[in-house]
Amino acid sequence: MKIHIQGVAKTFNATTVLRDIDLDVADRELVCLLGPSGCGKSTLLNIVAGFLAPSAGTVTVDGRAVSGPGPDRGVVFQEYVLFPWLTVAGNVEFGLTLKGAPREERTRTVARYLELVGLGAHAAKFPTQLSGGMKQRVAIARALANNPSIILMDEPFGALDAQTREVLQDELSRLQRLEHKTILFVTHSIREAVYLADRVVVMTSSPGRIKQIFSIKLPDVRDRFAPEFTYYESEITRVLKEEVAKVRE
Repeated sequence: MKIHIQGVAKTFNATTVLRDIDLDVADRELVCLLGPSGCGKSTLLNIVAGFLAPSAGTVTVDGRAVSGPGPDRGVVFQEYVLFPWLTVAGNVEFGLTLKGAPREERTRTVARYLELVGLGAHAAKFPTQLSGGMKQRVAIARALANNPSIILMDEPFGALDAQTREVLQDELSRLQRLEHKTILFVTHSIREAVYLADRVVVMTSSPGRIKQIFSIKLPDVRDRFAPEFTYYESEITRVLKEEVAKVRE
């Protein structure tokens, strides 16, 4: 397994946020984490990223224990986290510069990934000159440019309007077919999860545990209005509503 999560729990100030999380993510698989607000989805992602240490349990990547952040794991947040003083190209190049990559390699890599995300003509612009959707494309290109085997995405499209969000979902789906990364993706949107994921992991209300895992057996290129798509949406909605109801009780 690419990512192996075993018995993971996390406690903050005597409050247990995660409990008994066991999850394997295969190489090149896209897995979405879905659950009520406060169920620990982002906390689990941050543990895999190495930003947080689990209170119990272990996380391994390619058989090695995660003890902190690493170049094998790229992270894309909901906030764009771009450097405002750098151009689009400069932001994408930043990680490559830190690694000491030669200038020619940096230039070639930046050009490739900006073209992949449709921003080749905007390389010289600064973040303040970009729309929200364009900024998130830059963040995705920056993560890909460092060539991690794993991309961790924490509600990357959550702050965007509905139309832009669907466009970027299409873009991520296309990029995944080209790049074949292992992706762990946190979302609140059932529709987004069904559109993108190989598997959808539904978590319980706090403390977060795994309630049910859905294998999404749909074509790589998906039709949001197909009956099969709607079936998965309705089944996941039913399971998730049970957890939301518990929170309100």
